[in-house]
Amino acid sequence: MGAIERFEEVVANRHQYAQEWKQRNGGKVVGWLCTYVPEELIYAAGMLPVRILGSHESQDVTDAYVSSMYCPFCRDALAQGLKGRYAYLDGIVHARSCIHIRNTFVMWKEHVPIDFTYLMFMPAHVQSARAKPFLTEEYLDFKEALEKWGGKSISQDDLDNAIEVCNTNRRLMKQVYELRKGDTPPISGAEVMEMVIASQLMDRAEHNKLLEQLLEELPDREIGRETGSRLMLIGSEMDDVEFVRLVEGFDATFVIDEHCSGTRYFWNEVIPEDNRLAAIAARYIDRPACPPKDWPERRRLAFILKLAQDYNVDGAVLIQQKFCDPHEFDIPPLQQMFKENNIPTLFLEFDVTVPWGQFRTRVEAFLETLEFELV
Repeated sequence: MGAIERFEEVVANRHQYAQEWKQRNGGKVVGWLCTYVPEELIYAAGMLPVRILGSHESQDVTDAYVSSMYCPFCRDALAQGLKGRYAYLDGIVHARSCIHIRNTFVMWKEHVPIDFTYLMFMPAHVQSARAKPFLTEEYLDFKEALEKWGGKSISQDDLDNAIEVCNTNRRLMKQVYELRKGDTPPISGAEVMEMVIASQLMDRAEHNKLLEQLLEELPDREIGRETGSRLMLIGSEMDDVEFVRLVEGFDATFVIDEHCSGTRYFWNEVIPEDNRLAAIAARYIDRPACPPKDWPERRRLAFILKLAQDYNVDGAVLIQQKFCDPHEFDIPPLQQMFKENNIPTLFLEFDVTVPWGQFRTRVEAFLETLEFELV
């Protein structure tokens, strides 16, 4: 089986993968809700960190627990817990981000039976000089909580191994992204998205082996169609692979992205320091920020523009999970920035399921516009 097919299989059978890992290794499986959770510490404790995702199915079980005006992603994720699909989890961890996903964590803690829960206070003002020392102390508390719960101390060697495995994972995925800069990318946007999502679900050492295999396969690979319009995907949490496939079914390819199932998740590495927890904290402080943590200096915009230019995009698709206020606030400056740099944009608002009938007309019109401008 090729690496791409294995990624697709794991994403489609994520619960089965985690349960088989648990049976095979006898370790604990820890769910996490936000990419600011330091997976290195969970991995160092000998546990499997697994991202909690939704199913993109309509549901009505969360109305009694969280507001219907919370974003579809947080409601969909909570629904999976309430329906028992994550019953194999031993613990759940959240690093404080937006109020919507935090309340998903709180409702999970209160209403879904689970052995271990931990809410971490991730600084909102990551640009402050006090953010790193604060987060380092938070990580010390988290480490001690994992040790007490797991009955095993986390050594410096454990931390070093976890940092190396996670850094290698990020480095290899970045190498795959580099291959998308060419005129004919050997991998589609949908395939890349499944690669990144699989990294959030799998044992990272196993995922690394698949990435090495993929990098051997890609130089001679063709995706079997024209690249077409080169697109960038930006915005709220995005793991809807089917939407990406549908867009790429037209004359288009997503060659780069900026969201938390893409570059925002893995783009930077842990830089070694004598204090390993401080090094890990610095990585999460300095990673590409989501809108709530991009103040007072708007560093996000420059990062996004550089990606768009480096990957030679023809247009950008801006997505927002419905009711996601931080990303909605971010859309106007993004549109203005792209307009000033002559990159057309298309804005789409997502619900739990993709309204493809409505989106299709808008996507087709957008791609026709790009084709006209490129002539």
